[in-house]
Amino acid sequence: MATLLLALLLAAAAWPARASDVLELSDDDFDSGLADRNVALVEFYAPWCGHCKRLAPEYEAAATRLKGIVPLVKVDCTANSETCNKYGVSGYPTLKIFRNGEESGAYDGPRTADGIVSHLKKQAGPASVPLSPEGFEKFINEKDAAVVGFFREMFGDAHSEYMKAASNLRDHYRFGHVSDEDLIKKYEPDGDFGLCPHMTEDNKELIQGKDILVAYYDVDYEKNPKGSNYWRNRVMKVAQSFLDAGHKLNFAVASRKTFGHELTEFGLDGSTSDVPLVAIRTAKGEKFAMQEEFSRDGKALERFLQDYFDGKLKRYLKSEPIPENNDGPVKVVVAENFDEIVNAENKDVLVEFYAPWCGHCKNLEPKYKELGEKLNKDPHIVIAKMDATANDVPLPYEVKGFPTIYFSPAGSKQSPKKYEGGREVSDFVSYLKREATYPPILQEDEKPKKKKKVPKEDL
Repeated sequence: MATLLLALLLAAAAWPARASDVLELSDDDFDSGLADRNVALVEFYAPWCGHCKRLAPEYEAAATRLKGIVPLVKVDCTANSETCNKYGVSGYPTLKIFRNGEESGAYDGPRTADGIVSHLKKQAGPASVPLSPEGFEKFINEKDAAVVGFFREMFGDAHSEYMKAASNLRDHYRFGHVSDEDLIKKYEPDGDFGLCPHMTEDNKELIQGKDILVAYYDVDYEKNPKGSNYWRNRVMKVAQSFLDAGHKLNFAVASRKTFGHELTEFGLDGSTSDVPLVAIRTAKGEKFAMQEEFSRDGKALERFLQDYFDGKLKRYLKSEPIPENNDGPVKVVVAENFDEIVNAENKDVLVEFYAPWCGHCKNLEPKYKELGEKLNKDPHIVIAKMDATANDVPLPYEVKGFPTIYFSPAGSKQSPKKYEGGREVSDFVSYLKREATYPPILQEDEKPKKKKKVPKEDL
């Protein structure tokens, strides 16, 4: 029995050890060993590292399963410091993905055999997958962020550049491409931003200024692309259904933090909601805020849009209360009485848009009041002022600084003229003498009646 056991042990010792499927490279052959590999995973390790020892069997198992698909490589940094220093290795194990011999990025996937295999199979496949009409719908409805390119000409310059970008960003997004003409026509944008762009400080001037619905939430495509896309996909799905029905409206998503001031303009509080807050602003400056909470099934947004297109929504207007007494020489205008005072068709109106904290406005106030007193008895001219920080300023008026003064002539209320003259009383009077529909009637022009001379009694 002892002889048999000894024979078995000798036979086992003589049996060659199973070759590793992990390719080991050194300073001498690292570059050449990876140069012709479309994609490879490299582990930079140290023999004494506990984490490396725990990873070793999982890494080996993954290498065996991925043999012929994606090579798994390891480099001993205690013996190959040149290569490890070149790629900034500072801890063990460090795993990096290489493409055609060039570092593509850090491997941030799972560290189990199953996880490594799954992650690298995606890396080994095409950077962007072709999509059929059926596959397209499934692709965009998944939760993970996705990018889709639409190409009438496959393998042209645009497609080539798209594939390069997809290869560089494949760790962060899913990429697909479409050549189906019906899909291209369906999703082809009218402008440069597509169906529902991400509005930022950099592009807002190009996106705003037309009828637009904006969903405000915690948009952050750098730190949370999946969460950002989750709500955006729901907006897009509802938007597409209304656009397909022939309705006209633009759509965008925006960061509630960046555009918190806009939420205030709609009377919305962005600090207490975890779901998107939705508002519409028309090209005419009308504002509509969605009061119902945004639902994950999109039904609340559908109801809001249907009411908007049916003309059932009440527009939101930020306004101070209408003054109970407005008999002063300078009429106080608020959003609620703007039409009544400034847009009175038979009146010439000089209106100042001011801010309570503005120093220039405070300096102007006594002079503006004096002007109002001089014209107080003129039935055709109104001197008015409006706090532009507390009231919505209607189009076509534009207020970018304070004070901003406009002249709104009688009979031409859609074409107010921005006042660019001096700010002395005499400057305003001269301007009104030139521009007013009727010659201004000034208080100083009323000459006092001469007293009749009483004849002296003859002495």
